[in-house]
Amino acid sequence: LIEKGLQNNTDLQSAQWRVKEAEATLLSAKLAYLPSFALSPQGTVSSFDKSKATQTYTLPVTASWEIDIFGQIRNAKRQAKALLEQSRDYKQAVRTQLIAGIANTYYTLLMLDEQLSLTQQTEQAWKETVVSARALMEAGQYNEAGVSQMEATHYSVQTSILDLKEQINHSLALLLAETPRPYERGTLSAQHFTQDLSVGIPMQMLANRPDVRSAERSLEAAFYGTNQARSAFYPSIVLSGSAGWTNSAGSMIVNPGKFLASAVGSLTQPLFNRGQVIAQYRISKAQQEEARLFFEQALLNAGSEVNDALTACQTSREKTVLFDKQIVSLQKALKSTSLLMEHGTTNYLEVLTARQTLLSAQLSQTANRFTEIQSVISLYQALGGGRE
Repeated sequence: LIEKGLQNNTDLQSAQWRVKEAEATLLSAKLAYLPSFALSPQGTVSSFDKSKATQTYTLPVTASWEIDIFGQIRNAKRQAKALLEQSRDYKQAVRTQLIAGIANTYYTLLMLDEQLSLTQQTEQAWKETVVSARALMEAGQYNEAGVSQMEATHYSVQTSILDLKEQINHSLALLLAETPRPYERGTLSAQHFTQDLSVGIPMQMLANRPDVRSAERSLEAAFYGTNQARSAFYPSIVLSGSAGWTNSAGSMIVNPGKFLASAVGSLTQPLFNRGQVIAQYRISKAQQEEARLFFEQALLNAGSEVNDALTACQTSREKTVLFDKQIVSLQKALKSTSLLMEHGTTNYLEVLTARQTLLSAQLSQTANRFTEIQSVISLYQALGGGRE
C-alpha cells in the first residue's frame, strides 16, 4: 500500500515538480557567470530629397559579461542552491508524511476491526441480558425500570456497531489516489514491532528530519541573501563588446562591408538610490534573524516530538502488561461466576456483568495496542522517516 501511495499520490508528485523548478533556478544562477551573446542585425534604407536610396546594414554579435568582484552573482548562486536543497527536503517531508499517513490509516482499520468484533460480542451479551431480565420480570423478580434501562444500553451498543462500520468504510483510497474499495488486511493482534527502542536519542539524528533541514536551508538562503544585498553597496563592473560587418562608416557607405569591433567597460555605482539599497539590506538582515529563530524553534519542536513519541510508546507497553493481567483476572472472575451460577449460589445477571467487564477491558487493551503502534509510527516520522 505504501509503495502504491508513493507512485500515485498527487502531493508527492507536486513536490517532485517543485524540485525540478528549483533545479532550473540553480542552473540559471550558474549560467550568470558566463558572458551573454546576442546576434542583433540591423538594416536601414534612406533617401534625401528624392535622391537615390542608400542602404546600410550592420551584422554584429554583441557580448556582455559582469565581473563578480563583490560576490553578488556568487551569493545568488549559493542562495539558489540552498533553495534547491530546501525543495528536496520538502519532498522528503511529504514522502515521510504520506508513509506515516498510510500506516496510521491501515492500523486504524485493524483497530476498528478488533473493536467491531468485541462490540458485537458485547451486543450479543446485552441481548441475552435483556432477554434474561424480561424473563425475570415476568417471574416477578425484576422491575420494568431495570429492563428498560438494559434495553436502552442494548440499543446504544447497536448504534456503536453502526458507527464502527461507517468508520471502517473510510478507506485508504484518498492517500493512494484511487477509487474506494475494500483493502485486504491482517489483524491487530498479529502485528509485531521492535521492542528495542532507546530512551535517549542523539541530537544528530534530528538532522534527518526534513523540516529541520528545511529550516536550516532557509537560514542559509537568508544568509546569502544578506550578502547579496550587502554587495549592492559596491559598484558593478560590466564588460561588453561587439564584432561584425557593416557598410556604414560614418558619412560614408562602403561596399562590401568592413569588419568592425568595439569593446566597452562600464562601472555603475549607486548614488541616489542608496537609501533604497540600505532599506533592502535591513530587510535581508531581519529575514536572516527570523530564519535563525525559526531554525532554533524547529530543533526544539523536533526534540519534543521525539520525546513525546518515545514516552507514549513506553507508557503503552507498560499499560499492556497491566491490561494483560487485568484480563486474566477478569477471565478467572467470569469462570468463577459461571460456576457459582451452575451451583445456584448466584444469578445470570452477575455472569453477564462479569462478561461485560471483561469485554470492556479487552476494548481498552485494543485501544492501548493501537496507541503503541501509533507511537512507533510517530517516532518514525519524528526522526525524519526513511531515506529514498
